[in-house]
Amino acid sequence: MDPIIRLIIIIIGSYLIGSFPSATIISKRFFGFDIRDKGSGNMGSTNAMRVLGWKWGLLTQVLDILKGIIAVVIATQLFNGTLPISNSTPFEDITVIKMIAGLSAVLGHIFSAFVNFKGGKGINTGAGFLLAIAPSEVGIAAILFILAVMLSGYISLGSIIAAIAIPLTLFIRHNVFNVDIPGYHTIVYFMIAVSIIVLLAHKTNIYRILHGTESKFAKFQILKFGNKK
Repeated sequence: MDPIIRLIIIIIGSYLIGSFPSATIISKRFFGFDIRDKGSGNMGSTNAMRVLGWKWGLLTQVLDILKGIIAVVIATQLFNGTLPISNSTPFEDITVIKMIAGLSAVLGHIFSAFVNFKGGKGINTGAGFLLAIAPSEVGIAAILFILAVMLSGYISLGSIIAAIAIPLTLFIRHNVFNVDIPGYHTIVYFMIAVSIIVLLAHKTNIYRILHGTESKFAKFQILKFGNKK
């Protein structure tokens, strides 16, 4: 197969995998309505937890993470070791393919072809493929996500902080702690691009948080500060 055609198949295939509307299918199949008509109108796991309950929200989260992982795994299997474009990065060709597949899956989740291009925020799908590229950074981001939710009750805030934390952690580990990260000068820009996409997808959440109108998951807010009444 021509390398260019193979690359196109990987991009389109990864996008379609990312487009799989997990929450929408679950809400229609088990609850009889489209989750995009409830809550924030988003088909991500946060809205699923809010509208369908934490168990269905957790299932949605797992499925969305798997989309990122599956896209990378399939792309790896389809890749025959030859890139149709010149690879000027310090990464191996297979790593570049993983990045392309992962980013395509994230875009698919945010702009799902199966639900009129109105998808989720891309956090979970992004986390799925980033695990294979920067596991340390994703691990730290996951810890910060949990702490943010425990302190604020806002899952969206946790997601925003996690998105910012990944490239920031990469930068600090390399430049402050002098950790040798292969291909740092390429991957840091890639991580910044992914984070920007996620932040743009959360722009309405950011607005609501700043104005105090964002929905809060009080039962997840374990650590609370302030005067008790």
